[in-house]
Amino acid sequence: MSLPFIKLENINYSYKTDEGTSIPVIKDLSLEIEQGEFVAVLGHNGSGKSTLAKLMNMILSPQDGKIYVGGKDITDENMTEPEIYELRKTVGMVFQNPDNQLVATVVEDDVAFGPENLGVPSAEIRRRVDEALATVGMTKYAHHEPHRLSVGQKQRVAIAGIIAMMPECIIFDESTAMLDPIGRREVLASIKKLNSEMGITIIMITHYMDEAAMAGRVLVLDGGRIAVDGTPSEVFEREDELRLMGLDVPQSTSLVHKLRRAGVALDGDCTTPESCAELIARALGKEGQNG
Repeated sequence: MSLPFIKLENINYSYKTDEGTSIPVIKDLSLEIEQGEFVAVLGHNGSGKSTLAKLMNMILSPQDGKIYVGGKDITDENMTEPEIYELRKTVGMVFQNPDNQLVATVVEDDVAFGPENLGVPSAEIRRRVDEALATVGMTKYAHHEPHRLSVGQKQRVAIAGIIAMMPECIIFDESTAMLDPIGRREVLASIKKLNSEMGITIIMITHYMDEAAMAGRVLVLDGGRIAVDGTPSEVFEREDELRLMGLDVPQSTSLVHKLRRAGVALDGDCTTPESCAELIARALGKEGQNG
């Protein structure tokens, strides 16, 4: 039996206030993520989403518990600097504001920055930069200045910079929060491609229900603990429970729930507008046959 790609065992993390008191943010949390999974993480503000992301990316260290990446204990105090450095290449992270990740004055130089710091040979860097920009649809902007790009384009360049480092996992921490609808669609298309075509493990922290519906698995954090864990359809079926935690469900799912409560027989999952339309069309077709 293979080991999970990422494993958290009884993790606890608290922030210190200016007064010296501790505020628990992650509480005795255990979690396993398999290689190649696409996992969305939901939760209201303060639920611990971003803290969880930073723990898995080794930006933060837990006060208690163990974290394993690729079977290696990254919380082991005896790990050497080279071992820590090597593990940090395994999990990349894309933040909410792309300006915080762009460091060069030319797009292709920015994408090359990570591999250069890893000591990758020049010819290999050239190949990685070209492939990464192609993956996110930014090849024609290779010689542009990042600060002249739209926010959505900047975010795709930031993603390309992580791809060029060839991590096995990428964590997206509210990476579409600052984008307009077009920018969101572009970035989400890139994220789906990374998972479906390149097999990269995706962990997407989001507050958008329609984004979470794209994932194969949804985790809901509440009070620093995992409150719900399942497929999008399993999670969004628990609408009342989610609303008590300050969360919504996709509009299409909410519509189907309302129609069911009104007595309309709708059988099947509904997490996207397309699946919702299909359920309703099927119900109308049956009604027409019976009529």
